[in-house]
Amino acid sequence: MLTISNKGWLFTSILSALMAFTSLSTDIYLPAMPEMGRDLNGDAELTLTGFLIGFALAQLFWGAVSDKIGRKKPLIMGIVLFIIGSVGCALSSSMLELLAWRVFQAFGACVGPMLSRAMIRDLYGRTEAAKMLSTLAIVMAIAPIAGPMLAGHLLVWYTWHSIFWLLVAIGILMLVAVLVIPETHPVEKRSKKSIAHTYNNYWILLRNKGFMKYTLCVSSFYIAIYAFLTGSPYVYIDVYEVPKEYFGYLFSVNIIGVMLLSAINRRIVSAIRLDRLLRFATLFAAICVSVVMGLIVLGYHSLWLIVIGCFLFFSMNGIIAAVTNALALDRAGRMAGSGAALLGAMQYGSGIVSSLILTFLPNDTADPMMGVITLFVIICAIIAFPEDEKYNRI
Repeated sequence: MLTISNKGWLFTSILSALMAFTSLSTDIYLPAMPEMGRDLNGDAELTLTGFLIGFALAQLFWGAVSDKIGRKKPLIMGIVLFIIGSVGCALSSSMLELLAWRVFQAFGACVGPMLSRAMIRDLYGRTEAAKMLSTLAIVMAIAPIAGPMLAGHLLVWYTWHSIFWLLVAIGILMLVAVLVIPETHPVEKRSKKSIAHTYNNYWILLRNKGFMKYTLCVSSFYIAIYAFLTGSPYVYIDVYEVPKEYFGYLFSVNIIGVMLLSAINRRIVSAIRLDRLLRFATLFAAICVSVVMGLIVLGYHSLWLIVIGCFLFFSMNGIIAAVTNALALDRAGRMAGSGAALLGAMQYGSGIVSSLILTFLPNDTADPMMGVITLFVIICAIIAFPEDEKYNRI
């Protein structure tokens, strides 16, 4: 079978696309959420919650499997499940049916970002991994920029079902791409224990303070990220009456910020200690959202205040995600697959918290969304601030 180099630009591009599976599965249908809720007579936010539940739980399964049988086979199986789930979503005629298929879709979608991180850990050391993750973030940012824009324009001509048919096509393309990438976890480095026994790795990782510090830090930040993803369609489209075809443009501003910070991070990561860089990024984000929330409390309500505040905090993801992932996986050592799975489960599963909170809060103002964002960005900064004690790898 044809394979490509594990250090070439094509390999990097495929890993970037795999990392973007989360964005493809969530961001692309954000403009359709209000219409979806009206059409199916239910809370469309719950489809995001269901996706995140499936996404988080499935990573724990695939992580142990990938440490046992390698990275490539689980990737292929996961993408096939993603395609089937996307077809099910496109054919759904009720909110309950759509919710069930979103959970199924997530069981496949999670292999992309989880195993691409594990593959980077297979190939690179800590600092080089941080550089590589920043590079991937720059390339993968195309998906969350193009996705909501394309979806917004699709909705002008077609129904929300068309978005999931688009995901089917993307899944098929990714399946073809994955067939040509090399295996990065050779047989001699794989776990010799049974898959069931490999699940003990999660218990070991949960007790490792270094791993958990960075995992909880990025998880708190992602609660804020998903509060924005869940709340912004209602705040922008319903509260501030932004046309849905233009929602993607406002959303893409944040992704451009992530790209810029990822590019900066790639250049400075060798010169500044990673934990110090993380403290700066989390403190800056916390100050920005606190100022915005303070102005809202004082009665200053403006679309552009929300847009600018969210841009400043969201952009810091270009540093925070890359640095926390690199530091956490460095602590995981030989358990890279299980480490990437647990990290991903907590990072993306944390979005369940914000999506559930916002489901039960009114969405006729920006206050609930910004309140959740502010609270958890501050928690993220608090976790990041203690000096790194150079915990040993496992």
